[in-house]
Amino acid sequence: MSAQTISTNLGVKVVNHPLAQSVLTRLRDYQTPTSEFRQKALQLSHFLVYEAAADLSSRQTGVETPIGPAMGITLSDYIILAPVLRAGLIISEAAQKLLPNARIYHVGLRRDEQTLQAIPYYSRLPEVLPVESTVFILDPMLATGGSAIAAIDLFVGLKVKTIRLVSFVAAPEGIEKVRRAFPQVKIVTASIDAQLNEHGYIVPGLGDAGDRIFGT
Repeated sequence: MSAQTISTNLGVKVVNHPLAQSVLTRLRDYQTPTSEFRQKALQLSHFLVYEAAADLSSRQTGVETPIGPAMGITLSDYIILAPVLRAGLIISEAAQKLLPNARIYHVGLRRDEQTLQAIPYYSRLPEVLPVESTVFILDPMLATGGSAIAAIDLFVGLKVKTIRLVSFVAAPEGIEKVRRAFPQVKIVTASIDAQLNEHGYIVPGLGDAGDRIFGT
């Protein structure tokens, strides 16, 4: 299945804007130093969250300009940012500038390198969430799909209907797995890469996003 087919038929938005793609190219380059990688990661996060928020609900409101009255809108969704620790923190940092009133719930997941399964180690969610909630799952790498599914499942269990998954790059295998489990979830990414390798890493990908962001 081609990247274009996935993008067209399976509810995946690929942000092909040249500004986003030029930033992604620098992120892919193994010679990009940590300081620049972090800066570019913030920039790409901004572009992706902007696109992911394109269909937020709003209502009309009136304001007074220095000249006279004007009509505008205000957001009506209850917005939640859910960064998957630790790499998702960089997307959350950018998202907070665009959505300063959003609530933030961190989700701790690590991957078992033998089984490639996601193992939860932290989440502190409320018992209920408003029905109008929109959740942004923030995870730079959509590889096998295990972490994304585990994070999404937490909010589906709270009856949240509107969920967006934001990733820098995604593998076709991960997209297929997420869409099969949660077809209602929209995925926003800068690239659908070729495949996963035998270790479950995205090819060509950009390496370990967390290690490159934090210099570890």
